[in-house]
Amino acid sequence: MSITQSLLDLFTSIIATAGYGGVIFLMILESMVIPVPSEAVMPFAGFLWFSGEMSFLPIVFFATLGSIIGSLLSYYIGYYGGRPLVMRFGKYLLLNEHHLDATEKFFAHYGDKAVFVSRFIPVVRHLISLPAGIGKMNIWKFGVYTVVGASLWNSFLAYLGYYLGSRWEEIRKFSEVLDIIIVIVLVVLIIWGVTKLRRR
Repeated sequence: MSITQSLLDLFTSIIATAGYGGVIFLMILESMVIPVPSEAVMPFAGFLWFSGEMSFLPIVFFATLGSIIGSLLSYYIGYYGGRPLVMRFGKYLLLNEHHLDATEKFFAHYGDKAVFVSRFIPVVRHLISLPAGIGKMNIWKFGVYTVVGASLWNSFLAYLGYYLGSRWEEIRKFSEVLDIIIVIVLVVLIIWGVTKLRRR
């Protein structure tokens, strides 16, 4: 069984077992530094909507609830802990200084609206709440932008899962391609890390 397929099975199992609670749990993780992609969560919920086990509005509601909870947790980590805390413990969650620097620049460039825009951008989506908290962004603006952006993104992915529901097995065939991409990325990261260490 491929890596990607194993992850898809895991997320499916969580949602199938815990129902909407599983959706909330996974989306809390997705909205924090923890690398759980919404692209691997919400389409499953959409598939369960297609199969009649879930309904669209509850899916979007609970997914967005999870998104705002996870985002608020990250916001307050940045607000009270600041960059030093993030850099000290971020490495345990696959977060490095480059990721945080890029997200901070994105936030500085787009301002408060970055919280909304980031919901549609991989990687940045997981980290944007940290610089928002570090920058002491108004909590009400943060909440509104997060809810609006997350609800739109979650709705899109749920619809995608529903639309592709009848061809779900065909989607799984692409897992091998995704595995190759993952392996390539890992190799590049390893080479980059070794090169950096040798330079030091």
